[in-house]
Amino acid sequence: MTQAAENTTFGQSTVDRAQAIIARYPQSRSALLPMLHLVQSVEGYVSQDGIRFCAGQLDLSEAEVSAVATFYTMYKRRPCGEHLVSVCTNTLCAALGGDDIYSTLKSHLGVGHEETAGEPGTPGSITLEHAECLAACDLGPVLQVNYEFYDNQTPEKALQLVKSLQAGEKPAPTRGAPLTDFKQAELQLAGFFEGRDADLDGPSAAPETLRGAQIAKDRGWDAPKMPANAEFPALPEKK
Repeated sequence: MTQAAENTTFGQSTVDRAQAIIARYPQSRSALLPMLHLVQSVEGYVSQDGIRFCAGQLDLSEAEVSAVATFYTMYKRRPCGEHLVSVCTNTLCAALGGDDIYSTLKSHLGVGHEETAGEPGTPGSITLEHAECLAACDLGPVLQVNYEFYDNQTPEKALQLVKSLQAGEKPAPTRGAPLTDFKQAELQLAGFFEGRDADLDGPSAAPETLRGAQIAKDRGWDAPKMPANAEFPALPEKK
């Protein structure tokens, strides 16, 4: 790829954002994870051009960047749809119906894991994936759209949600910020929130999540305080 081609893909505004990310860290290589999110906010995935861009900005080798981009599942190696739909199929959600939800969406969209229904990046296009634990077991089965939560799902509710997304609608998540598209979500994960101040007004923790803490408060339960002079066991001798 020529330098001109790279500049066409990643223009000056992206370079400026890359430099702003780098400035957050004492060592530039520490900026790689948000930098990869920045690349995805431009391209909708991490291409080989994106690998080169990150390597050039951070003075890393392409092999070093590729090692990170291929390790984490949040970095996509194929173009994503307008929306990324992640269905939790880990143990508890699967037992509660997560597998049925994934099967229903897979059949409706006609795609499999990390495949896209529709032209990637175009309105209404959907990339489907099954996800390992989304850390919402108290509200399972759950799925995410662009990493925003939709709790207590059923195959019917999930199918209606996906149909709404395909029709250009953006149903409100159960909790969290208003739904946006995959590229905008990636820009936020890179650390840029221009025009998104209202996102903080969305609901966060659900009543189910806080029930244990509320019961403890109502009953006056409290964890014992740690003594100021607590003695810790001796560390085993190193051999």
